[in-house]
Amino acid sequence: MEGRSIVKGTLYLLLTVIGIPGNLAIIVSFIHIAYFEHKLLPADTIVYNLATVNLLVVLVRCIPEATAAFGLKQLFDDNGCKIVIFTYRSSRSLSIWLTFLLSGFQCISLTPITSTWTKVKRQAGKCLSAALVFLWLMNMSLSTPAVLYSISSSNNSTGKQFAVNLEYCFVKFPSQMVKLANGAVQTSRDVIPIVLMILSSVYILLILYRHKQQVKGIRNSNKSNGSTIETRVAKAVVTLVTLYALFFGVDSILWVYTLTIPKTMQTSFISDVRVFFSSLYASISPIVIIVSNRKVHNKLNCARANPDASLVETVPQV
Repeated sequence: MEGRSIVKGTLYLLLTVIGIPGNLAIIVSFIHIAYFEHKLLPADTIVYNLATVNLLVVLVRCIPEATAAFGLKQLFDDNGCKIVIFTYRSSRSLSIWLTFLLSGFQCISLTPITSTWTKVKRQAGKCLSAALVFLWLMNMSLSTPAVLYSISSSNNSTGKQFAVNLEYCFVKFPSQMVKLANGAVQTSRDVIPIVLMILSSVYILLILYRHKQQVKGIRNSNKSNGSTIETRVAKAVVTLVTLYALFFGVDSILWVYTLTIPKTMQTSFISDVRVFFSSLYASISPIVIIVSNRKVHNKLNCARANPDASLVETVPQV
């Protein structure tokens, strides 16, 4: 076995070991909160969905990549490849859109309290379920090429010159034009929420800066605590956005590069780096959420201290 394969398999095993327990901890924590409190705040619902899709990314991408690196490449038949790649593409793009949705809700929650914004805040919570259903359906529908073109790595049919080799599966496009068009659609779908979430993060930082200037020098304990909570939540959201923008940027640049250069110039190293960065957020983001989210953090601390105890957190937190 080559040294590159060993390094690749080890890195994906590391992402798996970090990503599965981290995302499961968030999911179980919110299920427990919903069971005892009989509701979840809008931000909690978004984070719950984000952890769910990130868990799917780890399961259908990191695990197959690790096993393929260690030599177990023929994991799926044609139908299995269609399911795995469809699930990965849908969940990965959903992860981007849900991160944007989280930053958008945080923007709305930090806006000044006026009659207009109060109505917007109230309506935003009511429309969340519809927004989540729309995002799930939209991203699943845009991932249908995975169902049409995915085949098993054991398939010896010809005409793979326009295929994307995942080692354990192929995404076999009928022509270079179709391959480029599919890449353009996938990239465009992902660029839109990235741009919007960056704008949302800039707005969050601007609001917090203005708030800091307004309360500067005031020693009132209530205001001080409120500012601390807002700052912690804002830092968590901005950190998630920054991580995704960074990982997505590397992934997209390499993806466009592989689409535009001749096949003879493409290397497996470039493909490995791109796929690794596309999977990194799903494993790293749970760490940010667990550390910054008071509900999840306290729930896990409580479970560790007393597995039979239940904690009801009353402070709204992202």
